[in-house]
Amino acid sequence: MNQNNGKTLVLGASLKPNRYSYYAIERLVDKGEPVVAVGLRPGEVAGVEVAATLMPFEGVDTVTLYLNPERQKQYYDYIIGLKPRRVIFNPGTENPEFENKLRSLGILADRACTLVLLSTDQY
Repeated sequence: MNQNNGKTLVLGASLKPNRYSYYAIERLVDKGEPVVAVGLRPGEVAGVEVAATLMPFEGVDTVTLYLNPERQKQYYDYIIGLKPRRVIFNPGTENPEFENKLRSLGILADRACTLVLLSTDQY
């Protein structure tokens, strides 16, 4: 479980039930984790509002990415500005350039699967 009960930001959240980001929001909510989400389209997943604009969320502990490396570039400053403890690079989102930048700022860059971490109680 998230040690300090900070929020998890699902970045690249989808409103489509067959997407991993959608499952991640559902599982985070099921586990009692506070969740915020940003995606291309506004809506709601499992009671969590998905914003279509970059919100200045406070208290973000973890950013879990569901964006390919090319799409991540426009969010670098936004993510860093949230001052998260860690950023999870889910399968397909691995990005050595951004991972190194995060590590240089003291932010944990974790190549992992949020769904696996949650299902094995390692979140």
